Amino acid sequence: MKKDIEIPIAKNVHVAIIHEWNDEFLEKNWNAYLINDRDSKIEAVIAVSNGYEGDRKTSTMRHGLGDIPAKGFRKIEILHEDILAFNNEFFVTFFADDKLYEKRFLFEKYSISESNLGPIPVMEMEGVLAK
Repeated sequence: MKKDIEIPIAKNVHVAIIHEWNDEFLEKNWNAYLINDRDSKIEAVIAVSNGYEGDRKTSTMRHGLGDIPAKGFRKIEILHEDILAFNNEFFVTFFADDKLYEKRFLFEKYSISESNLGPIPVMEMEGVLAK
């Protein structure tokens, strides 16, 4: 019976951290985005984030992102500079093709930095993609 359980693999969905100007605070901030690089929309998207380093942990944040269109993206949250020294995890769940998908994204501590910037799909910006 266990062999009959299908666990779909979430492909072409990414979490990226972008270093961008914030007009409200008049400074550059690190912002997390969920990117849908699929050819179809993803629905009822939920992102749960937390950070950890040894026995220290951040609060767990839950974000209801709704539906994200094909080749679209949505901002998840702003990341404070202090938590860049932590491992930052994002658990993302969504519906697509009448199936429930779940994927874990990890940014290892100190990996979110200007020196690790690279091209980000769909957004046409530079940032750091999660593993």
